[in-house]
Amino acid sequence: MITYIKKASKTPESDEAETREIVENILKAVRENGDDEILRHYSNKFENWNKKLILEPEEIEERAKNVPQRVKADLAFAYDQVYNFAVKQRESMREFETEITPGVILGQRLIPCDCAGCYIPGGLFAHAASAIMSIATAKAAGVPYVVACSPSHDGETISPAIMCAVSICKPDVFMMMGGAHAIAAMAYGSFTGKPADVIVGPGNRFVAEAKRQLFGKIGIDVFAGPTESLVIADETADPYMVAIDLMSQAEHGYDSPVWLVTDSRELAETVMIQMPKVIADLPETKVATASWRDYGEVVLCSTREEMLEVSNNYAAEDVQVMAEDLDWWLDHLSNYGSLFLGEECTVSYGDKTTGTNHILPTNKAARYSGGLSVGKFIKIVTYQRMTRDASKRIGEVASRISRLEGMEGHARAADIRLRKYFPDDKFDFELYDPKGKA
Repeated sequence: MITYIKKASKTPESDEAETREIVENILKAVRENGDDEILRHYSNKFENWNKKLILEPEEIEERAKNVPQRVKADLAFAYDQVYNFAVKQRESMREFETEITPGVILGQRLIPCDCAGCYIPGGLFAHAASAIMSIATAKAAGVPYVVACSPSHDGETISPAIMCAVSICKPDVFMMMGGAHAIAAMAYGSFTGKPADVIVGPGNRFVAEAKRQLFGKIGIDVFAGPTESLVIADETADPYMVAIDLMSQAEHGYDSPVWLVTDSRELAETVMIQMPKVIADLPETKVATASWRDYGEVVLCSTREEMLEVSNNYAAEDVQVMAEDLDWWLDHLSNYGSLFLGEECTVSYGDKTTGTNHILPTNKAARYSGGLSVGKFIKIVTYQRMTRDASKRIGEVASRISRLEGMEGHARAADIRLRKYFPDDKFDFELYDPKGKA
């Protein structure tokens, strides 16, 4: 039986109508009114930023110099992990050519998009890792032109840590702006003349809404909502460590859900006791307190099969397993953005430096989508060619199916080739009447 020991009092949501209207107006203004003036207006309005909007590579390097050497080394290590894992993903994809029917040659090509836009959040936290996750992955995919954007966090400067990460990743253009107008600038090719084919990266509700409204005209990574994390734990798990891991994800935002799914009442009750304590130990407690209070849940199950059912139904962005028989969970869990198996790894590792990407699906999108990977920047396209003998077999069938569907123009495109290539053969071009007469 599945029992909620703690049930969320809220669900993540925002004033969708207000957000939608604001973003619509921003996108329209940037699309219609050009580059500098309108983008400077929005930067000043939303970020109190009225300085340079484009930072040259040497200026990025200069600002990155102020970062301690240890920080540079750590970010370089994280870059190597993310970039090299993305390269391996790219190597797992392949082009091929096959001949299923003699003379009919079909093929697949992998073509990177021409331009990618990478959004780097810079508000509450200095998201240096997000710069690496997006830019390094685009570079590993072979995208020839990468534009990155990040806002000022204080109206005075951009986080030196973000600058250091950007200096390591080396996008082709770096724009000092954030919010919906930054998404618009990348989408419409402001300053660069190169509209982004794909825009990726996490952000606030205005960033997410801008990507949603532009989707279809451009590609995006995921429809993003608040960060969410689910921990599966049985009686063998360390309750204090479970509490710490839940707390670590609750600090993402006031509306970031964290969920515990367990078959141990004792562990559930102990974690419930521990949560206020580990949150109180944080230097800043408001965010994690609100997240746990309003969105945290503890679900008690009778069996691991029930735990599996709950987890797959939640389809969480991050799923962490601290339970026996990790291979069983790997084999059976199907709905998640990224999976963390065993006490030795934590979602925080994946957020920062493991190498798997932390830009992941939320709001149950893990039922049908994975997170950011090189595949988001690569078009899988197909081609075909054939011999004239093969064209005979294909043409006959294509002609008949076209008339079956009532598409006479398609049928005649096949018929003309049959008549040209095989003038002495007889073909039944009127095999089927779509009005019902065979």
